[in-house]
Amino acid sequence: MTPNTLNRRTFLSSQGLGLGAVALHAMLQNETLGGNAAPLADRSGTDRWTGLSDVRHHPAKAKRVIYLYMSGGPSHLETFDYKPKLDQLNGQPMPESFTKGQPIAQLQGQQLKVQGHMTGFRQYGQSGQWISDFLPWHGKFVDDIAIIRSMVTDQINHDPAHTMMNTGTALSGRPSMGSWITYGLGSEAEDLPGFVVMTSFAGRNPQPISQRMWGNGFLPGRFQGVEFNASGDPVNYLRNPTGVTSEQQRRLVDSVANLDRHRNLQFHRPDIETRISQYEMAFRMQSSVPELMDISEEPKEVLELYGATPGDGSFASNCLTARRLAERGVRFIQLYHRDWDHHGDLVKYMNMCCGATDRATWALLTDLKRRGMLDDTLIVWGGEFGRTPMFQGKGGPGRDHHIKGFSMWMAGGGIKGGVSHGATDELGYNSVEDVVHVRDMHATMLHLLGIDHEQFSVRFQGLDARLTGVEPAAPIRSILM
Repeated sequence: MTPNTLNRRTFLSSQGLGLGAVALHAMLQNETLGGNAAPLADRSGTDRWTGLSDVRHHPAKAKRVIYLYMSGGPSHLETFDYKPKLDQLNGQPMPESFTKGQPIAQLQGQQLKVQGHMTGFRQYGQSGQWISDFLPWHGKFVDDIAIIRSMVTDQINHDPAHTMMNTGTALSGRPSMGSWITYGLGSEAEDLPGFVVMTSFAGRNPQPISQRMWGNGFLPGRFQGVEFNASGDPVNYLRNPTGVTSEQQRRLVDSVANLDRHRNLQFHRPDIETRISQYEMAFRMQSSVPELMDISEEPKEVLELYGATPGDGSFASNCLTARRLAERGVRFIQLYHRDWDHHGDLVKYMNMCCGATDRATWALLTDLKRRGMLDDTLIVWGGEFGRTPMFQGKGGPGRDHHIKGFSMWMAGGGIKGGVSHGATDELGYNSVEDVVHVRDMHATMLHLLGIDHEQFSVRFQGLDARLTGVEPAAPIRSILM
């Protein structure tokens, strides 16, 4: 490098301005998709990515997704999967016919005993769906949801199971489902990212979640999920340092953009244009994000509906923020609530987790419905796997990781309400009826957004890569309107 060469990153860091750090991660991504790069940014907002022109293969029922991710693996046997036989065999040896040769996480090699339900179940709504006593607020909207009781996955430990649920494969470095969707469909938000992530916790411990769960993988960096903090500064490094005005920041963004455009006259690299748009988006977020995250401006009745307190970092506040994001055109919103990993003292921690999420989930669906948004908003609820029908724990009873059968639900956006799909066996161990793999769930999500999962691919390392991979997958037709 010659003494007169100006390095963009050095220029930004030497100015001491926070905006550079917001876009830095995106700048460092491997953005090599050529003609798929975003258009050049300008101050009118024309850099907004509107998606691929031919990505929709049929009319869409949903415009956006709000994914309520219950991280840690909530027990299907204490939520949606009522098995009377489980109570009858409580404390007895687990029949070997269920477990022989099967993958078991921490119970491998131990004496296995049946653990009955640790709470009661009741039937709710006109549909008569069975819901556990841990989730009484779910009973109020059970006729709006489709419960999938026959989920399976391939990975029995948390990190690879999260990776599988979020990216469709256990291989690290692949695009997350939110990145695939915003790449294909773009966003309707002018001054916010198309893919936003928020986290909360209440329970056993704040179990970590890797940022690659909302990563862009081999897609351009602009399609990665952007994490918003539920308390404190909404986005790290978004505020200007003391003494730096908005006009100074504006001049910096324009100067960097002009330098990048000048460089691109020589190199003609589409990733440079993407970087320009990332700085422009970060500048606009300096105004839009603080206003968005300030839920104190919501009417008292709305705050009470959710049970939300501004600035508390709760799942309830995140649900209210999710509605505000959806109103502003954000395409994919993912709320992680951690601490569902209940190896022991399950009753204690289920009360904590369900207490933090149950009412807020009802409030979100209620709020969307009364605003006319539920019909075109797909809601997904679930974790990375379920829990064993066998006892685990030294103190209060708990359950181990389980991948052969668990439950999730979907609502809104083209989903039939008050129905269930599939079933596990009499002890809730194996999915035995209308089995649904994670890939089928992804195919269903894409289908409701108007995308045929088999025709939605990106060329990567010589292969046509898809969210649903190369194994068979299909939308869950029985739950579709």
